Amino acid sequence: MSLTADEVRKVARLARLAVDDAQLEDHAGELSRIVDVFARLQAVDTDAVAPMSHPLDLTARLRTDEVTEHDQRAVFQALAPAVADGVYLVPKVIE
Repeated sequence: MSLTADEVRKVARLARLAVDDAQLEDHAGELSRIVDVFARLQAVDTDAVAPMSHPLDLTARLRTDEVTEHDQRAVFQALAPAVADGVYLVPKVIE
């Protein structure tokens, strides 16, 4: 796809970029090459390609789910200004 200098000027205005008139043709050529790369990428058939979350086929090393800290809720709630039935009481901030 070949972009014209007028199209580059419009895109630059929409993006709020200042572009010199002398550089419009250079920018048009560069942007045209970028758009061509995306057009080639879009033309690739990816129907048989399975989606993946990572480019390498790795498995996550999982550790065992073990309790490493003891329940200290009573200790922490003893320091709180207001507690009821195991929850912290806070002032109402929304009417």
